[in-house]
Amino acid sequence: MSVILDNLPALLIAVPLFGAFLTPLFGRFLPKVRTPWAIFAVLASAAVAITTAIRVLISGPIVYVFGAGASAPAVLDSAGIPIRIIFTIDAFGAFMLLSAAIVSVAVMLYLAASQKRRSGKSAFYTLYLLLTAGIFGMVSTGDLFNFFVFLEINSLAAAALVSYHRKGGIAVEGAIKYAVVNTIGGLMVLAGIGLLYSQYDTLNMALIASQIAPNPVTITALVLFLAALAMKAGSVPFHFATPDAYSVAPSGVTALMIVASQAGLYGIFRILFTVYNGVFNTVTVGWVVIILGVLSMVIGVTMALPQKDVKRLLAYHAVSQTGYMLLGVGVALCVLHDAAALSAYGTTAMEGGLFHIFNHAMYKGLLFLAVGAVIYRTGVWSINKMGGLGHNMKWTMIFFLIGALAIAGIPPFNGFASKLMIYESTFAFNPVLAIIAMVVSILTLASFMKVFHSLFLGPKQPEYAEVKEAPKPMIAGMIILTVFVVVLGIFPDLFVNAVISPAADALLNSGTYLSAVLGGGL
Repeated sequence: MSVILDNLPALLIAVPLFGAFLTPLFGRFLPKVRTPWAIFAVLASAAVAITTAIRVLISGPIVYVFGAGASAPAVLDSAGIPIRIIFTIDAFGAFMLLSAAIVSVAVMLYLAASQKRRSGKSAFYTLYLLLTAGIFGMVSTGDLFNFFVFLEINSLAAAALVSYHRKGGIAVEGAIKYAVVNTIGGLMVLAGIGLLYSQYDTLNMALIASQIAPNPVTITALVLFLAALAMKAGSVPFHFATPDAYSVAPSGVTALMIVASQAGLYGIFRILFTVYNGVFNTVTVGWVVIILGVLSMVIGVTMALPQKDVKRLLAYHAVSQTGYMLLGVGVALCVLHDAAALSAYGTTAMEGGLFHIFNHAMYKGLLFLAVGAVIYRTGVWSINKMGGLGHNMKWTMIFFLIGALAIAGIPPFNGFASKLMIYESTFAFNPVLAIIAMVVSILTLASFMKVFHSLFLGPKQPEYAEVKEAPKPMIAGMIILTVFVVVLGIFPDLFVNAVISPAADALLNSGTYLSAVLGGGL
C-alpha cells in the first residue's frame, strides 16, 4: 500500500493510459467486457486523483520526480534542476483534480447507457480515457513543456470526441473548428515556453519563478500564454469554437469538456500567480482578466438568449459562467500587492472565483447530462419542438431544474454560494462590476426558466407520448452531480474551508510551491 501511495502522481497518468491501451483490445476479443472495463478504468483513475488530492490537502504539496532512479551519467543538470519530468501538486492542483475526478465518474456512468446503441465504442472510450489523462496531467505537472504535451492530449482527444455520432457533417465541422483553434493556442503556448526557456535555460515552473524578471521577452511570453489559454477556456473574445464544439459533441463528452476547458483556466492562474509570481503590473493585468470576464459574462448570456438549439444555448451559458471565474480572480490579482484590500475582499474574490470553477463543473455538467437524456429519448435538439416531457421524464426534469437554479445563482444551490462571494468582494472593489454580474444572473435565470418551460411543462405532446425516463446509468450520473450541487449549496463553508481556501492560498502565496520544489524533494 505504501508503494502505491508513494507513487500516486505517476498513477494519475499511468492508470487512464493503461485503461485506454487495453480498451480496444477488449473491444476486439472480449466486447462484453469493454464497457465494464472502461468504467473500472475511470473509477480507478478517479480514486487515484481523489486520494492524491486528499493527501495534498492534509500533508502539503507533493513533488514527484519521474526517472529519479536513473544513473547519474544519464541525468543531465540544468541550473540545478535535473532534466526529467517533475510533477508538483499543491492545493490548487488538488482542487482541480477533485473536480475532474468527480465529473469523469458521473459522465462515464452516463455514457455507459447513452453509448450502448452506438458503434465505435472502443475508440470512444479510449479517447475518453486519454482526455481524462490529459486533464490530470495539465493540473499536476511542474514543467512547462509537459504542460504543453498534456494540453495537446487534452485538445486532440476532445476534438476527436466532438465528431462522434451526430449526423450531417455538423459534428465534423465543430470538431475541425475546435481542433484548429486549440492547435493555434497550443502553438502560442509553445512559443511562450520557448521564449522563457531562452531566458532562463529551464522549463521547471518553480525555477523560472525564482528567477523571473520583467522584460520584453517575458512579457511577450505572458501575452502568448494568456491569449492561448483563454482560447482553451472559451473566454470572449476567444470563444468562437466553443459553442460549435459543445453543441454537437455527445452530451456526456461536453460535460467533461467543461472540466477540460477549466484546465485552461488553471494554466492561466498558475502562470500568473506562480510562474510570474506577481513581477508584472498586477493592476493592469488584473484589469485585463476582469475585462475578459465581463465580456464573457455579457456576450455569453446575450448570445444564449435567442438560441433555439438547446445544447448551443448551454454552450453560450458556459462562456458566460467562465466570466464569473475570471472576474473573481481578476479582482484578487488587482489587489495582490495591497495587503489591506487583499485581506478585506481580495482573498474572498479569489475563493469565490475558484469555488465557481468547481460549482460550474457540477451544475453545468448536470445540465448537459439532463439535456442529453432528453435528446437521447426524443432525438430532438430544438427547444421549439419539445414540450410536456416532464410527464414522462420526471427525474430528468427535476435534475434540470436544480441545475438551472444553480447556474442562475438561486439558493440553496451551489451556484448561489460562489456567486455571493464574487458579488460581495467585487462590490467592495468596484460596485459597477458587481451590478453587471447580478444582471447577468437575472438574464441567466430568465433564459433557463424559458427553456425549462419549453422542454418539460405544458400538456403531453402526442409525438412524445411514448417517451420513457432516461436509463438508470444515466440517472446515476446525474444523481452524483446533483448531490454536489445541493450539498455545496447548503454547506458551502465546509468545502470552502477544506478545499477552496487552501487552493486560493496556494496561488496568493506561491512561496509554498516554490519551497516544495527548490527547498527539497528533488
